[in-house]
Amino acid sequence: MKFTLFVAIVTLFPFITWSQFNLEKFDRKSGVSVKTEKKELMIRWPAGEQEVGQLLLSLDKATPLFKSIGLVKNGSSTAIIKGLDPSFLLTIGKRDLISQNGWNIFFDKVPLKPHKTHVVQLDKKNASVTTKGASTIIAIDGVTSLGFTGKLEITVYNGSPLFNIAAVISTAIDSTAILYDAGLVNRQQNWEQVAWSNTDGQMQNIKPVNSDTAKNEMVKYRTIIGHTKNGSLAIFPAPHQYFYPLDEAFNLKFVWHGNQYRKMVNGYGLGIRQDLYGDNRFVPWFNAPPGTHQRMNFFCLLSAKDEATTLQSVKKFTNNDRYVSLPGYKTLSSHFHNEFIMKVVLAGKPVPDTPNFVKVFKDLGVDIVHLGEFHYTAHPKGPDETRLKELHALFEQCRRLSDKEFLLLPGEEPNEFLGGHWLQFFPKPVYWIMSRKEGQPMVSEHPQYGTVYRIANAAEMLELLEKVNGLAWTAHPRTKGSTGYPDKYKNEKFFLSDRFFGAAWKPIPADLSQPRLGKRVLDLLDDMNNWGLNKKILAEADVFTIEPENEMYAHMNVNYLQLDAIPHYEDGWQPVIDALQKGKFFSTTGEVLIPKFSFDNKTNTVEFDLSWTFPLNFAEIISGDGNQVYRQQINLDTTTAFGKKNFKVPVNVSGKKWVRLEVWDVAANGAFTQTIWLP
Repeated sequence: MKFTLFVAIVTLFPFITWSQFNLEKFDRKSGVSVKTEKKELMIRWPAGEQEVGQLLLSLDKATPLFKSIGLVKNGSSTAIIKGLDPSFLLTIGKRDLISQNGWNIFFDKVPLKPHKTHVVQLDKKNASVTTKGASTIIAIDGVTSLGFTGKLEITVYNGSPLFNIAAVISTAIDSTAILYDAGLVNRQQNWEQVAWSNTDGQMQNIKPVNSDTAKNEMVKYRTIIGHTKNGSLAIFPAPHQYFYPLDEAFNLKFVWHGNQYRKMVNGYGLGIRQDLYGDNRFVPWFNAPPGTHQRMNFFCLLSAKDEATTLQSVKKFTNNDRYVSLPGYKTLSSHFHNEFIMKVVLAGKPVPDTPNFVKVFKDLGVDIVHLGEFHYTAHPKGPDETRLKELHALFEQCRRLSDKEFLLLPGEEPNEFLGGHWLQFFPKPVYWIMSRKEGQPMVSEHPQYGTVYRIANAAEMLELLEKVNGLAWTAHPRTKGSTGYPDKYKNEKFFLSDRFFGAAWKPIPADLSQPRLGKRVLDLLDDMNNWGLNKKILAEADVFTIEPENEMYAHMNVNYLQLDAIPHYEDGWQPVIDALQKGKFFSTTGEVLIPKFSFDNKTNTVEFDLSWTFPLNFAEIISGDGNQVYRQQINLDTTTAFGKKNFKVPVNVSGKKWVRLEVWDVAANGAFTQTIWLP
């Protein structure tokens, strides 16, 4: 088929209005080629390894949107698959904005209120092609669903066979929560194989039949792959953004394949999905505030190779769901209510040599784990001997399960004395009871356990932290059980102390219009900085059950601490406490790393090193003067997948008191540093 460049048509015949394609913002020097003819558009982009990705799109309403998807190598074009349409199911529910804390709510049970799922319609109208750095976006007007309108965006990324498909929609209706399923559907089934990895990491392959009823699969790496004789196409979600916050990281069968998915999607499809009822606890879904542009999206990866090799390529984007080793750093993850002590050790059940949760952490590349045991399961206020026995069991299991390469550390979410929810972190085993009867001393000696502390109020809690050189911080600030905190106690003596570390970051709430995760806590960090307080934010997971089949990576995050070695449990872990208290760490979802961040006050320059997997979106240098917050955004859309780079950025720090850094990629994965205080 012969194609004519639309740019030439516009130049020669500017009066023509019938074309459905607008290429005014397309850069012909971007390395991408775009050709159009009538209602068809072909885009080719450099996909790395001497390959070129190719999409042939049709705006003919009687024809699938993707006439073909394939690769070009050595000048030869090969279609991997033909005749696909994107499919989106939008479930609309009601957000509770009244009872708690507005859009920051977690304690919402959206699926227990009236909700309905709708097929998102695409009435293929006009399309535009825009160059944005090293990516090219094809936007097609005509996306609608009940109360929502928008467009379909297909984004290809130079240097990679990766592309993204997004229904970008908006509503004017207030108090809306949403969830979506998505995928690619054949009008005629022509996959030769469908494949995925089971939760044990073993490849599973089936030969699809057009009449096969759609089935949901429990998989590892969140990926489903279609294969033909010409290659493979992998479909997978953004690894963290797609997973709204829950207490449990259960694997809820996040991919689907087959015919008539949910009896709503015509044709044989492959895709991603969410369980409407989540973990059957608090299930908040995604926020969809009025006027915001919600990006219901998924990624695709092209490959000329087999399914297993294609999955290996997908896994590289999350470093095989593992936090990579970084010289001079050790990884720390915090806030886990696994309840191994109460549910196994003290329940009289067999105690395995290596519990599953330890294997999970080691597989994830977590060097140091800070637990949150005894979360409403034990006896923090006594009876005294019961409490001490529970603590002793915790300390012994942490000692037994720690080794030269892994440190398991005791911790609790006490939620006493201070207000809201908070975690404590001592640098050694400490026996303490969260109550004290009249006449009892605060400190006493026990014949078996040694020094025992009995705490009765906030002042004594601060005294204990000071005595043992421990830390405390607000868990899930401004939401859940910490709604209103730490703001309510920001002037209290314990909060002003250097023993009160700050707060913890987890992406609550979820909002698909945001290019970053966890804005709630990042805003809090800026507020605390402008309060003039040298507080810190560490990343927390805040999940319960930890099993190998769970979707742990999606709900995880980690802190990279500047430590040359992992402390031995028997020697205590004061170096961990010190690294946190001094802010010698950065936090990340795992795909973006910031091994260096500094400020040169002679040249007023911020310098930082980055490494990344997905193409980057932007970096942001945030500063403040004690009243206002200032943001200097650095556009990183010229980056391609899998890179490293040093940056030196001049910053106007006149009148500023502090500065910090965030970096986010195209999948809303990211990393952030602690604050540098300016002289």
